Amino acid sequence: MRELKIFSGRANPKLAQDICDFLHLELGSLSLGKFPDGENYCKIEDDVRGRDVYLIQPTCPPVNDNIMELLIMIDSCKRASAARVTAVLPYYGYARQDRKDEGRVPITAKLVANLITRAGADRVLAMDLHAPQIQGFFDVPVDHLYAAPVLTNHFKTKNFAHDDIVVVSPDEGSIKRAIGHSKRLGGKLAIVDKRRANAVETEQKNIIGGPVEGKICLMFDDMISTAGSIVGAAKLVHEAGAKQIHLACTHGVLCGQAIQKLKDAPVDSIVITNTIPLPPEKQFDRIEIISIAPLLAEAIRRIHSNKSISQMFGDQMARES
Repeated sequence: MRELKIFSGRANPKLAQDICDFLHLELGSLSLGKFPDGENYCKIEDDVRGRDVYLIQPTCPPVNDNIMELLIMIDSCKRASAARVTAVLPYYGYARQDRKDEGRVPITAKLVANLITRAGADRVLAMDLHAPQIQGFFDVPVDHLYAAPVLTNHFKTKNFAHDDIVVVSPDEGSIKRAIGHSKRLGGKLAIVDKRRANAVETEQKNIIGGPVEGKICLMFDDMISTAGSIVGAAKLVHEAGAKQIHLACTHGVLCGQAIQKLKDAPVDSIVITNTIPLPPEKQFDRIEIISIAPLLAEAIRRIHSNKSISQMFGDQMARES
């Protein structure tokens, strides 16, 4: 591991430190800041010539600042003669605009992929992309990780009886994810019929499958952003007589009125991973944060050693997710 160097941007330094602790490495030293006019500044303080460099930087809010900082870090490493630069993106911003769903709109998921590639990234390590096909937007190799095993293991420790569990998909787009969790946790499957009114408003109409009455309902999604969809689904399941409701997601974006919506929601817990840092003012007693640092650290170790990433999950897990 001598030739491996890990650096962190300012988006989530705690996650980067946890990854280094797992690998028994020191976090690389760099200077980041802004010039008086607001332009980003970066200087790599450690020698990276001929090294395998990993840059930890989720492109979470403030998205534009974090993306620009990542691009500048990549450029700094390439100009310092790093042998290989891997952009580690625990959360990939702009992922929801992955196609033209109407006229005269951009495909920003592809645009950001182009920026990262042209900046000089030789490889990308991402987690739970909003749309798996985004891997194809990059012209460099992409390793795509899944937080599902971490979330599944969390609920296994609760020792819920299989007969009491119903895994609920909050919308049609999450059915495949819900099926995978249902197979690993046991229990039945239910689907909430969601209708989108516009880009920010949704309505939950019916529950397909189940039944959820008197059951422990587990609801998984890749991200909770404004929380409107998943809270609406939780309310519908609650009205149908669910005994307990637990929400889980990989990325806790939690913007706008999300925290207040979750506080008011009839749910017993909200489980999120630490791909995005959650400031103290957004934390409350029902939010549980679990770490994906060991998963990312093991992936980095395997990439550095030219070993298989898919073996971390097994073929079945890769197909389900």
